[in-house]
Amino acid sequence: MIYSFIPPARLEGTIQLSASKSISNRALILYALSHGTIEPRNLSDCDDTCVMLKALTGKSEEIDIMAAGTAMRFLTAYLSTLSQTHTITGTERMKQRPISILVNALRELGADISYLEKEGFPPLRISGKPLPGGNITLNGGVSSQFISALLMIGPVMHYGLRLQLTGEIISRPYIDLTLKLMHDYGAEAAWVAHDTIAVTPKRYEKEVDFCVESDWSAASYWYELAALAPEADVTLKGLFHHSYQGDSRGARLFAKLGVDSKYHGGDVMLSKSSTYTDRLEEDFSDIPDLAQTFVVTCALLNIPFRFTGLQTLKIKETDRINALKCELRKLGYVLKDEKNSILSWDGERCEPEEAPVIQTYEDHRMAMAFAPAVYRFPNLRIAEPQVVSKSYPSFWNHLKQVGFSIENIY
Repeated sequence: MIYSFIPPARLEGTIQLSASKSISNRALILYALSHGTIEPRNLSDCDDTCVMLKALTGKSEEIDIMAAGTAMRFLTAYLSTLSQTHTITGTERMKQRPISILVNALRELGADISYLEKEGFPPLRISGKPLPGGNITLNGGVSSQFISALLMIGPVMHYGLRLQLTGEIISRPYIDLTLKLMHDYGAEAAWVAHDTIAVTPKRYEKEVDFCVESDWSAASYWYELAALAPEADVTLKGLFHHSYQGDSRGARLFAKLGVDSKYHGGDVMLSKSSTYTDRLEEDFSDIPDLAQTFVVTCALLNIPFRFTGLQTLKIKETDRINALKCELRKLGYVLKDEKNSILSWDGERCEPEEAPVIQTYEDHRMAMAFAPAVYRFPNLRIAEPQVVSKSYPSFWNHLKQVGFSIENIY
């Protein structure tokens, strides 16, 4: 499947964004751990959350989470606490995504987990049981999903959990998001030092009426569209200035790229401004899911950039650093990378393709980050556009809602 599309000259409309995948999947694990009586409201309708729901409500001993990395990490920890045996697997790409750091930590806390194929990678066999818990040390540079997975099972372990993080702690906002949600479900979990989190052994509360807010990661693509469109007047519903989500920082960064935000209740209104930086340097270690959005936006606005803190991009749905370099070269932009964690563009150009087809590498964020580029490259096409279902199934329909003409040409 390949999409071609024609954008409206004026980007205008009101969009009810999808609910946050990050919050939905955490809330579902907490709901399950609490044996709750009220299912979280306004759950995301994305693939990852549907997979999580199916795994938590199904009766099968074998769980296929497909390409859902969050589900793989969170469920590995959750299933370790149940008095049952499960196998958990996924797509071929999922079987290439390392999970030994989490498995080793869970084993140290008393879990019984074995690898069914390649050592250090899914699929896994998990023989769940009550876990003693205790003290553990992890490198703070690992995926925050590993850390969140451990934190969420902390209250149900006999001795709770004391987690010390060494070195640089990346994606701290995602850890803080987990702690806030755990607190909403009655847990006692907090930073007790700049590098240490303590989780008290205590039952989660059962009767928690929780509503998921809209997804700031999804909002970033609308900010990108507003930055690239000739005119823009867009309202995004369900977003809050003081959000649980670290990706809300994207709004402040886009203020440097010509997009103003005005908040009213649970809505944010986007409009164009004349404020543009001449160069953007930013550490993305706290907001890695926004990296593709800002890389593409800056290149298309001809704003040189240097983005650091991208070390987790190599092990996402695809190697996002290489994917960005390959696909932006099709549009005439020559990016450079360093140390598997830095991506930059100094203005170097090459000859763009006449009718570029952007490959999405089974990565939802590649499709959505490159779609706004049609404002600069009218002949641009997006391959395998259905990948957006992983986090934002309504993305293409929402583009049509504001005046995009979209055609499936293959």
